[in-house]
Amino acid sequence: MSTPPIQIHDRSGPRRRTQEIPTPVPTPAARVRRAVGGYLPLALSVLMVFLPLAWMALSSMKPASEIITTDLAILPQAPTLGNYATAMSSVPFATFFLNSVIVTAVGSVIKVMLAILTAYALVFVRFPYKNAVFIVILVALMVPPQVSVLPNFLLITELGGRNTLWGIILPGLGTAFGTFLLRQHFLTLPGALVEAAEVDGANHWKRLWQIIVPVSMPTIATVGLVTIVNEWNEYIWPLIIVDDPNIMTLPVGLTLLQNSEGNAAWGVLMAGALLVIVPVLVVFAVLQRHIVSGLTQGSVTG
Repeated sequence: MSTPPIQIHDRSGPRRRTQEIPTPVPTPAARVRRAVGGYLPLALSVLMVFLPLAWMALSSMKPASEIITTDLAILPQAPTLGNYATAMSSVPFATFFLNSVIVTAVGSVIKVMLAILTAYALVFVRFPYKNAVFIVILVALMVPPQVSVLPNFLLITELGGRNTLWGIILPGLGTAFGTFLLRQHFLTLPGALVEAAEVDGANHWKRLWQIIVPVSMPTIATVGLVTIVNEWNEYIWPLIIVDDPNIMTLPVGLTLLQNSEGNAAWGVLMAGALLVIVPVLVVFAVLQRHIVSGLTQGSVTG
């Protein structure tokens, strides 16, 4: 007697078919509107940023005879790197670069640390007149930095900070922008995170560095990157407080290069300017994605 075959019944029922909605094909008029309204402004913006940099790079490889001429050519006819050698030998570019690295690194680290601590206190610490302090920070955000140049100059001079690196760093340690951005981001964090840490007995220091900072790294990276760019490109204050070439930063060093080479040495000046902006452009290109995510995280308050 043979064993009857085992039958397996599928109880899942009939499969549900999803009806695909055909994607409408855009009309030629819609394509034109999309190109004019979206791609054209984007292309113009890219060209406005890229063309000056491209012209600077091409001019840095041209001799003076190809720049000061009525027969203008876009590409260099006889490319040369002599302008870079002249720029680096005319002024102490290595010293300028080291000074800029020190000022940017020390100033950015202290600025970001102060912004983190201030923003945490404005959100998670109870103290009187907290809103008034935040309003003062907003007022400082709206005041142009040129207003404080003269008071800072008198103060740093009295403290003996002229022609010193700490004299360049000290007046700009407060960052209203970083404090504002981090405060807005901290307001979006779930209150349960801090409450759970408080129940576990964590003090403010542990809550900040073990909970708040790890989940806020994109916004902190945004503040750090913006601070680095601003510190590297700062020109007015180092120009006023420093007149010693051994203490000058790169932007101020370009002025010294112009004074030593004259206004006609455009190739040398373009080479020096390119040496100044390339490092920060590389840093910005590598870390620019953090700006988008960081600004997005801090743009909505819960």
